[in-house]
Amino acid sequence: MTEDNSFNSANWAEKDQTYLWHPFTPMSQWLSELPLVIEAGDGFELIDTQGRRYIDGVSSLWCNLHGHRAKPIDAALTNQLRKIAHSTLLGLGSVPSIELAERLVRISPEPLKKVFYSDSGATAVEVALKMAFQYYKNLNQPRRRRFLALRESYHGDTIGAVSLGGIETFHRLFRPLLFETTFVATPNQYHHPAGEQAGQVVLQQIDEILAAAPGAYCAVILEPLIQGAGGMLTHPPGFLAGVRDITHQHDVLLIADEVATGFCRTGKLFACQHENVCPDLMCLGKGLTGGYLPVAATLATQDLFEAFCAPAEQGKTFYHGHTFTGNALGCAAGSASIDWIFQSDLLARLGEKISLIRCHLEALADHPHVGDIRQCGMMVGIELVRNRKTRQPFDPARRVGASLCHHARKFGLLIRPLGDVVVLMPAPAMDLTTLQQMLNAVKDTIHEYFASQSV
Repeated sequence: MTEDNSFNSANWAEKDQTYLWHPFTPMSQWLSELPLVIEAGDGFELIDTQGRRYIDGVSSLWCNLHGHRAKPIDAALTNQLRKIAHSTLLGLGSVPSIELAERLVRISPEPLKKVFYSDSGATAVEVALKMAFQYYKNLNQPRRRRFLALRESYHGDTIGAVSLGGIETFHRLFRPLLFETTFVATPNQYHHPAGEQAGQVVLQQIDEILAAAPGAYCAVILEPLIQGAGGMLTHPPGFLAGVRDITHQHDVLLIADEVATGFCRTGKLFACQHENVCPDLMCLGKGLTGGYLPVAATLATQDLFEAFCAPAEQGKTFYHGHTFTGNALGCAAGSASIDWIFQSDLLARLGEKISLIRCHLEALADHPHVGDIRQCGMMVGIELVRNRKTRQPFDPARRVGASLCHHARKFGLLIRPLGDVVVLMPAPAMDLTTLQQMLNAVKDTIHEYFASQSV
């Protein structure tokens, strides 16, 4: 094979189209025009190969916390590289994995005492559902094999996680491969027929389903407070606590998927803390390393952990793992990120930013093509509709959300839609000046886009 130096002066957009297959992307459309290619990051901006700067409006798919090239995390990675990049946790311990696990236990809801590492939010959910299933098997309750989840939920793209997912666009095709899950409606009042009473209606449904099949369910899984990929669907106050009460009553585990909501996104460190809820299993990912490296974790209670502690011949060992479980570099980044959350007083500064977002978005509430604005802390969904009064949606084939987000690049903003819901997910550490620039760009984009369109 001869040496090829063409990569040094390549047209990156063309080479992207030649070699890459992008996630969640209609590739025929991707290939129809040259893509924007990111080469660098600086604070809360992304820089393309032409040197143009854009505000990172979705924190690089909901994971960046402190901005790009955050000095404390850069330093932690540099220091760790001087020691070791990776070693296995199968049969060995690892200092960075221990340091991060200790931090996670200290900052998480009190009963969560054990940390099991993986490498993505989906695998964290896979770990949780397998733990829940085996927990009851280890307790000699083999009939417990069912799970209950919310429609429009998203828990990842591995087969187990897809089985718990309720978004038809993503999951319909794979139904023949999945295990059966019981779904109840999302309690978001904008989408639920019961409107403002949605939370109580759904809680009653969950209670009735679990009561009708005693000893059949392993766990209820949900994204606390807000369903991210479903379209930023917010839950009414008290819903999360209500689910926790019901699962206690029926001796069913509660799995909190905090992959998207964890690490300051909702205004607190974890969404569960808003209602003082302590789940039996909590899944973390995305912001765990500040958005630097793919590390995820499933946290479990001591009681659950002890059900797996028995002589090997009893078959109660949790046989699950990943090659890069507890990766040293990733764990070092995670510890540095958590430390910086507290050293920078990030949590105390979120309130002003959340209020700023709410204030700016009020200006869009009466726009004829904005059907709903949903906000939970730093997480926002702006639903675009053909007619606000009738809630008539756009024809999905028009891909209005994608087209509008593409238009936002004109204003120096990179955002990504969920269908026709425009998602805003700025890094929690984003400064007020940049945040205001982002919000102004969003408003300008929406006004200009629809002024130029025939709808």
